[in-house]
Amino acid sequence: MRTINKEYHETALNEMIADCAKTQKKGLPFMAASVILWLGIGIVQLTSLEIGLRNLITFCVSPLLMPLALLFAHFMHVKIADKTNPLSKAGFLFTLNQLLYLLIVMWVYSERPEGMVMAFAIVHAAHMLPFSWLYRSISYRIAAIAGAAIALILGILTTPAVVAFFVFGMQIALVISLSREVKSEA
Repeated sequence: MRTINKEYHETALNEMIADCAKTQKKGLPFMAASVILWLGIGIVQLTSLEIGLRNLITFCVSPLLMPLALLFAHFMHVKIADKTNPLSKAGFLFTLNQLLYLLIVMWVYSERPEGMVMAFAIVHAAHMLPFSWLYRSISYRIAAIAGAAIALILGILTTPAVVAFFVFGMQIALVISLSREVKSEA
């Protein structure tokens, strides 16, 4: 009896995961929006403005993610707030988790301004790891782990602009990879 019940729950969970990945198109609207966001951050970091001002503008650009994601969702026909699947709430929680880590980025902003974009990039990449489970996506897992590690290395060895453009490029690769996953699972 217990084995049958466990198998039933695993099957139900797998069906909800598959449905969430399909209806949310594996989070593509958010990843596409972040391409634009990180391009903006890279451009800001290339300017000759003082680093504190560049970092402040970087923070000010960040809230554009949600409106851009909603715009992409509209064109991709994705209903971001899908209340029919309980796992959609889990995806929202995974996203909110990143907001808590932004407190670390804010501390870096005040204490080590030259490392702020690196910290932001690490938080951005690392927050994608739970989505590898939610969407059963190897692309998210690779982007999360490799992205965080490479952002750390680039942040230590290069400039904030290089880190931002690395994340920009990583996001383009992630969007392409996720698009292929979505297409192959359709």
